[in-house]
Amino acid sequence: MEFQEFPKMARLSRECVVTEKIDGTNAQVYIFRSLDGPLPGHIAYKDEGTYGSLQMFAGSRTRWITPEQDNHGFAKWVKHNAEELFQLGEGRHFGEWWGQGIQRNYGMQEKRFSLFNAVRWVKREAYLTPEEDATVSLGPKQQFVPDCCHVVPVLYRGLFTTEAVEQALDLLRERGSFASPGFMRPEGVVAYHTAGGIGFKKTLENDELPKSMVK
Repeated sequence: MEFQEFPKMARLSRECVVTEKIDGTNAQVYIFRSLDGPLPGHIAYKDEGTYGSLQMFAGSRTRWITPEQDNHGFAKWVKHNAEELFQLGEGRHFGEWWGQGIQRNYGMQEKRFSLFNAVRWVKREAYLTPEEDATVSLGPKQQFVPDCCHVVPVLYRGLFTTEAVEQALDLLRERGSFASPGFMRPEGVVAYHTAGGIGFKKTLENDELPKSMVK
């Protein structure tokens, strides 16, 4: 009989990153290296000779999508911006596709893709002041996001406490959305516990109700 040990537990008093939860639709860009030719459903293909090829797929929360079978135009956007998106590198890049015509709209006249990994990705104009040089060094785990992408706003980064999460919610109540300044009905926050590798969401409205019961 196979032995299974009890998994190690993460310490609660560790770093937490609280970001704004944006009300759109979940999306992902998947980039992987292959020695085969283009696979069915790919959005973009980049031949790298003896190193094989990089292939790009677009996904919603539950399925792969294409410009012909899309989700609010995300696959079409990925195809249009594929050259820039290859800068993300190999892996699964999750984010929110939001804005015009999706959920709360946020008063937007466009749609945006905001990556969830705010520890890794940094929006260039949010990081640099006009006086700073564009070659300023980032942290060891940070990269500038491709210009076509955005990053979910960070409201707090520090030791996990429930008070920090509540303060982030209060900040949204007072100032409105940081993702779309001036929009005064933000959805809520996501608190990501880095040691535990898990995120929790908390909304400003109807947080006690399951999503299926919220109109």
